[in-house]
Amino acid sequence: MKVLAVAAPLVGHLTPLLPLAGALRAAGHDVLIVTGGDAASVDTGDIPVRDVLGALSMGRIAAPIALARPRLAALEMSGRAGTRMVGRLFGAINARMADGVVALARQWRPDLVLQESLAASGALAAAVVGVPAVLQESNLWDGADLLAVTAADARLRRVLDHYRVDALRPAVTIRTGPPSMVGERPGPRMRAVPSSGAGELPGWLAEPGARPRVLVSHSTIGPSGGDPTAAVVAAADRVDAEFVLVRGRVKTLPSNVRATGWIPLDRALRHAAALVHHGGAGSLVQALARGVPQLVVPGAGDRRYNAELVVRRGVGLAAPAKRITADDLTRLVEDAALRRAGQDVAAEIAALPEPASLVPTLEALTH
Repeated sequence: MKVLAVAAPLVGHLTPLLPLAGALRAAGHDVLIVTGGDAASVDTGDIPVRDVLGALSMGRIAAPIALARPRLAALEMSGRAGTRMVGRLFGAINARMADGVVALARQWRPDLVLQESLAASGALAAAVVGVPAVLQESNLWDGADLLAVTAADARLRRVLDHYRVDALRPAVTIRTGPPSMVGERPGPRMRAVPSSGAGELPGWLAEPGARPRVLVSHSTIGPSGGDPTAAVVAAADRVDAEFVLVRGRVKTLPSNVRATGWIPLDRALRHAAALVHHGGAGSLVQALARGVPQLVVPGAGDRRYNAELVVRRGVGLAAPAKRITADDLTRLVEDAALRRAGQDVAAEIAALPEPASLVPTLEALTH
């Protein structure tokens, strides 16, 4: 079986696809990844990657959309736009990707197309060459909803009309969010396997600390919705814990704060008591999988939505970056209810089917 795996041109959109793509490859199937931008440089092991976009400036794509709809852009920056802005943004991106993805599908002739939630060009290519499309959720938002709002964008709609495709209808939507957080959604479930991340883990992070350890991370791309680093550093000396700033660049630090460069976050979380972060889905899922309480900064895009899910499920706290206090951090490491809820969700995630178990489901689609 030949599988074309399609991801939007951002690292955080490709990495969630890699465990299932790798499982298909391990089962003996040919897998080819198509993406662009920074995602094209991701280490995908022995799975080849085709770049259909080259260098990409998200700012240049987003700017005219934001200028045309300033009120919607303001809502997006605060995380209150729902899926309206993301649909327009990724509609524009997929409109740019579409011809390259379709041309590759016509040339390579896959038996199946695997796409993440915001890679609508994958479903388009599947429709053009007449093979099943499989949508795998790449974050905690409903993947089917994200595909629908992307396909509704006027730019992508014109592309669909050009290829005489009336609608994008995946044969299967694979659900990766913990049901107790995102609710019941139709389709097979799969355990999300977070990317480990770049860098080496220092020896002192590979073992427990003398005090509860709190990792503090921030976004690698903008808009971040706020970097919690400054507030954590300001409050740290009033909290009985040690703090580790991931990619921290603060010159003067309290005695209980250290800074690192890039590290594999999931491995560092094994000996962490808590995580403070910007609300990105990758960081959030890694903390959930480890059962680690988290303090999330509500911000742009899906980051407010993610923060609300964390609070609603009881696995952590939410606070604007500049309003994080010593009391918040103390509660984060001492509240037993947060830790119990986190451990419950970690057990729920561990019980979900692993990516390899979905391979027979995908194989059956091509028979």
